[in-house]
Amino acid sequence: MTTDSQPSESVTFINVFEIAAEDVDAFAEKWEQRAAIMSKKPGFIDTKLHRARAADGRFQLVNVAHWESEGAWEAATADPGFASRTDAARESKETPATPNTGLYDVVVQFP
Repeated sequence: MTTDSQPSESVTFINVFEIAAEDVDAFAEKWEQRAAIMSKKPGFIDTKLHRARAADGRFQLVNVAHWESEGAWEAATADPGFASRTDAARESKETPATPNTGLYDVVVQFP
């Protein structure tokens, strides 16, 4: 086990979505398009979208992405094309979703 109080340069972006279970597939399809844009940005390491197994869970989707630095993540998310797609997703009447976003550092790690 490692406990680390000093943040590393790399960051983990976590976005937890509140969305109806019946809207997950349509939302995930559009999320994949947005993720494809981000995957080409400098500093991108990886991303995975996780789906809840229980349809009655509050958070149906969880995105976990890793970036080389907070600056790389900020530059990527400032891209106007990406920003317009995320705004459209946030305001979608077809697949309404509430994102809960944040950047995180590892504080405890097991091998």
